[in-house]
Amino acid sequence: MSIHIKSIKDKIINGDEITKDEALQLYAVDEEDYEILYDCANEIRKHFMGSRVDLCTIMNAKSGKCSEDCKYCAQSAHYRTGVVEYPLISKEKAIERALENASYGVDHFSLVTSGRGLSGKDFDEIVEIYRYLNEKVPRLRLCASLGIITTDQARRLKEVGVRTYHHNLETSEDYYKEICSTHPYSDRLTTISNAQEAGLSVCSGCIIGMGENEEDRIELAFKVKELGIRSVPINVLNPIKGTPMEGQPTLEPLEILKNMAIFRFILPKAFIRYAGGRNALKNLQAKGFEAGINAALVGNYLTTVGNKINEDIEMVRSKGFEYNR
Repeated sequence: MSIHIKSIKDKIINGDEITKDEALQLYAVDEEDYEILYDCANEIRKHFMGSRVDLCTIMNAKSGKCSEDCKYCAQSAHYRTGVVEYPLISKEKAIERALENASYGVDHFSLVTSGRGLSGKDFDEIVEIYRYLNEKVPRLRLCASLGIITTDQARRLKEVGVRTYHHNLETSEDYYKEICSTHPYSDRLTTISNAQEAGLSVCSGCIIGMGENEEDRIELAFKVKELGIRSVPINVLNPIKGTPMEGQPTLEPLEILKNMAIFRFILPKAFIRYAGGRNALKNLQAKGFEAGINAALVGNYLTTVGNKINEDIEMVRSKGFEYNR
């Protein structure tokens, strides 16, 4: 099997693309071959992406009372999770967090809001917040994660300095109905299309460990590739008490790393990004940067605590990545 892993790696480095059948074959590798899989993924990353690392941070700008019933989410109004609820933040709070993150030298800063999407006064207010952020912290690349948006809304965000729109597909189209019933998968695809039509880059990835199978993960990765997305966050489900998925077993660290390596085979030219739930890797977080990962969401996440930014910067530098902010 190790020879087969290397032959797929060589094929990709030589400019060909992996097939879905070959991706499934990689999922079938024995644990004794995991290190070879990781090493090959790292070779692909070095060949196509070099040693550049991309770090981003997010701020929870509107919390709780979400009308959608995504079964993994602490912010859904359908579940009792004890999440702190608050309306849209002020521009003063946003600039305070943005300046804090800029002082560490992160590349991107995003506001994230709960709910199906923003409209009316709330959307007008967040546009003004982004206008203010763009004026006060011009070195930060501004991103937004505001749920479902129209093309016109995306254009307004671009006009005030937003460069990237984040909207996860979460899983495959077939499995999506198992995790959400209040809006269809097509709404997510439409939002991505609307952002791209407006000239925004798109960041879109998944949550693994929600009960989906390997085929679902592969379908998601190939869909992201088809859409031309080059920033792909991989979240690991952190089962939250009060949600329907609170009893879902957490993936084992080596299984998580295997998934990230296979995503690199499928998406050789992407920033594959550590996102929420990576603490499930325990003491193997640094290993991901030797298995195809070349980007990370750093700092505190939406409703859980992440790593300290300076610790992440030290970690990526120790793995030979260039981070000279």
